[in-house]
Amino acid sequence: MVFAFLGPIIRKKAPDGFILTEWTRQRYGVPAAIWLSILTLITIFLYMVSELSALQQIITSLTGLNGLPVVIVECAVTTIYTSLGGFRVSFITDNVQGAMVVGLIILGVITVGVETKIDRSLIDSSGLLDASLLGWQLIYILPVAVLTNDFFLSGFWMRTFASRTDRDLMIGVSIATVAVLCILVLIGSTGLLAAWSGAWPGDPPQEGDISFFLLLNQLPSWVVGIVLVMVVALSTSAFDSFQSSMVSTMSNDFFRNRLGVWWVRAGVVVIIFPVVVVALKTPDILQIFLISDLVSAAAIPVLVIGLSDRCWWWRGFEVVVGGLGGILTVFIFGTIYYGDARQGANLLLLENGLYGNDWSAFGAFVAAPIGGLLWGFAALACRLACQFAYAKITHSRFDAFDRPAHSLPVAPPPRYTDDDVVLDEERAKVIPGKFF
Repeated sequence: MVFAFLGPIIRKKAPDGFILTEWTRQRYGVPAAIWLSILTLITIFLYMVSELSALQQIITSLTGLNGLPVVIVECAVTTIYTSLGGFRVSFITDNVQGAMVVGLIILGVITVGVETKIDRSLIDSSGLLDASLLGWQLIYILPVAVLTNDFFLSGFWMRTFASRTDRDLMIGVSIATVAVLCILVLIGSTGLLAAWSGAWPGDPPQEGDISFFLLLNQLPSWVVGIVLVMVVALSTSAFDSFQSSMVSTMSNDFFRNRLGVWWVRAGVVVIIFPVVVVALKTPDILQIFLISDLVSAAAIPVLVIGLSDRCWWWRGFEVVVGGLGGILTVFIFGTIYYGDARQGANLLLLENGLYGNDWSAFGAFVAAPIGGLLWGFAALACRLACQFAYAKITHSRFDAFDRPAHSLPVAPPPRYTDDDVVLDEERAKVIPGKFF
């Protein structure tokens, strides 16, 4: 739902943009935009790695076969049609993705309800219904991680900017929110069912993030076959969106869309190789997401301050320093918490995941945003001090608190008909933001 509220604000401030980094460039200047672009590319890269790693594990758990050939075929197919069709093809495959999700949920609910046998003796012994330290910690960790990390997903912003009107955006996001909530409740409950039916952890023990498919593996073979087809189609439609997002971000943010179409298509091919290599060496999907979430928790709070017109004095220097400072704060916290610098560095990679049965992961997700804000305001104080000293030395005017031109209203809002059809929309003159 955050896109329904922040989307109209950013679309108004950057009407010619189509991803978050375009607004960042106009608000904070080129260095801050490049900083955000790097973080965005890292996030998309990690999501691509997790997608392939998950697919490989699912194929192996359901069939007992090596999932590498399926990963290679998927990469080849998505690379071909994405490099030829671009983001338009991704919109089409999103429809396939939605249909496959609905089909998988319906099939899973019916077959699991009919075929799964619950061992009631495992309910109490599993301890999954008991209160736990991790359960209380996740009430804070999950909203912070998911909310901040969504800012880095270019695909979400492309759809936000592609919405015809703000009302259409609100309707679309509301429908998606209800649908995703229902899906997450159903999929999440399969973890309990897998544990109580004996499907998880299995022999040999498997990761908990594929417990849904371990549960399906106990169903008849024809169900497993249909699930495999749906999983591959679902993974393919998700993977091509990440490919399109990465290439679009690189082309727009680093080359300002001056690259020829064939260079962009070649970029789609090149990025596949490192993704596959890392995916084959990274079995822990949850750790991949946690690393990305920790980075976003450090970088996003200092970024969104600029959405307020009252904070025109907040500039790109504070955003970059705050983001880096948030990550550094996690290291400092880990070093103090463990009493060892090496373990403090390992906390940046969340080596113990969420299941360390301590306060390390929770502390990391508290230290990242708070540390980022503290470093950001410290950078603000240093910048103001330096600018004030420079003004005194050069006998020039101290203008650090002057409202920059890009925050002034320079164009009227668009006019709509009663059917929300745009009659005209004056484009504001783009004035780059200030980094210092």
